[in-house]
Amino acid sequence: MISLLDICARVTDGSLSAADAIQTARERIAERDPAIGAVLRTAPEAAVPARGPLAGIAVGIKDIIDTADMATESGSAIYAGWRPRADAAIVSRLRALGAVPLAKTATTAFAGLDPAATVNPRDPGHTPGGSSSGSAAAVAAGMLPLALGTQTGGSVIRPAAFCGIAAIKPSFRLLPTVGVKTFSWALDTVGLFGASVADIAHALALIADRPGIEAPAPERPRLALCLQDFAGSADADALAALDQAARAAERAGAVVRDLVLPDPFARAWAAHPTVQDFEARQALAWEYAEHRAALPPVLRGQLDRAQDLSAADYDAARRAAHRARRQLKELFSDVDAILTVSSVGRAPKGLGSTGDARFNRLWTLMGVPCVTVPVPGDGLPLGVQVIARFGDDGRALAIAWMIEAALARG
Repeated sequence: MISLLDICARVTDGSLSAADAIQTARERIAERDPAIGAVLRTAPEAAVPARGPLAGIAVGIKDIIDTADMATESGSAIYAGWRPRADAAIVSRLRALGAVPLAKTATTAFAGLDPAATVNPRDPGHTPGGSSSGSAAAVAAGMLPLALGTQTGGSVIRPAAFCGIAAIKPSFRLLPTVGVKTFSWALDTVGLFGASVADIAHALALIADRPGIEAPAPERPRLALCLQDFAGSADADALAALDQAARAAERAGAVVRDLVLPDPFARAWAAHPTVQDFEARQALAWEYAEHRAALPPVLRGQLDRAQDLSAADYDAARRAAHRARRQLKELFSDVDAILTVSSVGRAPKGLGSTGDARFNRLWTLMGVPCVTVPVPGDGLPLGVQVIARFGDDGRALAIAWMIEAALARG
């Protein structure tokens, strides 16, 4: 994989030009993507900024995020060839930092659950996850040092775990969603994929204009090991990876204790689909009314069922979420971060599913920062999630980096 920090350092010291870094990314895409299908199109050749804190960084842009120089099709033939007049706000920010939004990466249709054609770079017979499949796969395959995704249920954390890379779903609205195709305005969150936790921490600090995000971890962080029993059981391999990460954290000085989330969190977890689908029904109302037959089967069925949701259902779900958020704030007075699985297990075999978001969706509903850390081992990748209080993205990243480093030491 390509280290964002390494490229930034080499461009700064003059040992690598920004233009050469971007050209190398183009060559890697041309060489590797035909076997993976992560990249839909690349930006036209243009002058490459020589300066800027992200000069030389080629970025993958999920195909629901607007780019003025490349089509944005939302993974659907309904928008085939559609060219926005303007960049999304986050794409404009990347350009201002000297980065080059180089590739539009594959997504499931409207960031839903119907799989895209992308395969997992670690094993093409397995899914890369969804809906940010192309972004995760492009970073994992060493084509790009940074890519943007979005998460409404688990669409940043899960594909990163399946592909064996680092990623962050930041605090809700830390990064702008202006110019991003909406699925659920109360849940959609722009996230980042990179080769390491340090890479995504540096990128997030710059993009959000919050240098404090790269702060160090507490000397003896208090971690709560959480299994989310109400979401069902994780696979044995995922639980073993979680234990491996917890023991690594303890060796690095962390204090780890078990946490059983009380009933309000189970109710909030159960409420997530109601919030999501009630809003999706409205966000995709035009597509459903005018092009229902062109929608893929899983999304079409999801929107069919959403027509029966009432405002009372939605309001009750939002109240459940609000109660859990208040209790989560109290819980974080005793712990610095929660440690849990990133996914049910390894990437499922076959390309007929993007996997299961049941260990992600509560945290998306809570709006808190989540970082996935790859756990070394044999076979397809596994990851663990580090979750911090709302707005404490720096602490989540710092503790994730501490665990990543401890795992690497063994």
